[in-house]
Amino acid sequence: MAGSQSVDIITKVLENQMIQTAKALEEQLDAEMTKLDTMDEDELDRLKERRLEALKKAQQQKQDWLSKGHGEYREIPSERDFFQEAKESKNVVCHFYKDSTFRCKILDKHLAILAKKHLETKFIKLNVEKAPFLTERLHIKVIPTLALVKDGKTKDYVVGFNDLGNTDEFTTEVLEWRLGCSEIINYSGNLMEPPTAGQKQGSKFTKVEKKTIRGRGYDSDSDDDD
Repeated sequence: MAGSQSVDIITKVLENQMIQTAKALEEQLDAEMTKLDTMDEDELDRLKERRLEALKKAQQQKQDWLSKGHGEYREIPSERDFFQEAKESKNVVCHFYKDSTFRCKILDKHLAILAKKHLETKFIKLNVEKAPFLTERLHIKVIPTLALVKDGKTKDYVVGFNDLGNTDEFTTEVLEWRLGCSEIINYSGNLMEPPTAGQKQGSKFTKVEKKTIRGRGYDSDSDDDD
C-alpha cells in the first residue's frame, strides 16, 4: 500500500514538472509572438535582413572551409605540407601515424566521422616516417598521437588512448569530447565528464584540464610493436 502511494506521489510530481515546463515554453513563445506583433514593417524588414546576412555569412564560411580541405579526413604527403595546412586554417587536428600500428587505423575510423561533422576544424594525417624533423620538434614519441593546432601553434596533444578510456573500444563521442576539452572543435556537450553512451564498462579516463599545453615532452614508450 505504501509503495503504491509513493508511486502516485512521484507520478504527480513528474506531471507537475511537465506542466510547469510546458507553461514556461508557452509563455516564452507568447512573448516572442507579441514582440513580432508589435514590430512595424521597417523593424521586420531589418530583422529579415539581419537573418539573411547571418545565413549568407554562414554559407560563405562553410564554402571557405571546404575550399581549404575541411569536411574530409585526408593524408598530407610531407611535413612541409603540415606547416601550410596549419597556417591557412584556425583549427587543425593532425594524426601522426604509422602503417604498422593498428591503433592508428582505429583512430582513422573516428576521425573520418568527426571531419564531416565539424567543418570548423581541419582533420589531416601524416606518416611519421615522412616527417622526422616535425616529430622530433613536437616531441612525438608515442604512435598514434594527435597534434591539436590552433592559430598555427600546437596547443595540445592526444597521446595514445590514455585520454580516451585506455581502451581500443572508445566511441567517436569520447574522442569528440576530448577534442572539445581542448577547444579545437565546437563541442556542445558537457565538458566536465566524458559521454558514457556505448562506452565499455570499466574504462578509465585521465582528467583533462582545459588549458593550453605547448612543447610537452613524453616519456611513454611507443606502441609500434602492438
